[in-house]
Amino acid sequence: MIGKQKAAMLVAEFMGTFVLASAVLAAIGAGAGLVETATAAGFTLALMVLVIGATSGAHINPAVTLGLWSVRKVETMQAVAYWVAQLLGGVAAWKLHNYLLDTTLPSLATKGYDPKVLIAEALGALVFTFGIAAAVYKGFEGGRLATAVGGSLFLGVLVAAGLGSNGVLNPAVAVGIQSWSWTYAVAPLIGAVIGMNLYVGLFDDAKK
Repeated sequence: MIGKQKAAMLVAEFMGTFVLASAVLAAIGAGAGLVETATAAGFTLALMVLVIGATSGAHINPAVTLGLWSVRKVETMQAVAYWVAQLLGGVAAWKLHNYLLDTTLPSLATKGYDPKVLIAEALGALVFTFGIAAAVYKGFEGGRLATAVGGSLFLGVLVAAGLGSNGVLNPAVAVGIQSWSWTYAVAPLIGAVIGMNLYVGLFDDAKK
């Protein structure tokens, strides 16, 4: 039987991913440009870190969870449970958007494998998760942590979108905004593992 604390962690990841995907959908629907959409995503993530960070860590991204798992900050079963909650949050944002607005979201992703998009998304995720790793290993808390994480997402989105992708960096949000393809699912996972391990392997030891 799942305990109250574990239930709260999963609900937090579900809600956080739902809110993030919904915020990006709102920005896209309002015709926001790249900087505005990146700002909305970064601000939303920063707010979620403040609101649910103490409960679940506010990963709200399967790539972040995988990256933290790869540096042994998250246990395997917790990572799997988070993945399920995050993907359900993305699906909920997508389906609720379609239902309430009586519309069908068009696909924003190129079909199949696109090596250029893969590289762009992976690099954006690397920048994003490198910033998260720095914040985590430096022991940032509260506003400093939220600013570092939200700012890292903002920069990561700019990098990825500037190189030709949609700048999603999040497989669960990719589902929620219908920027879903094999490339958008896998590239952030690759970038996150590299970004986290790059910081831990080089920069964390450098200060000791």
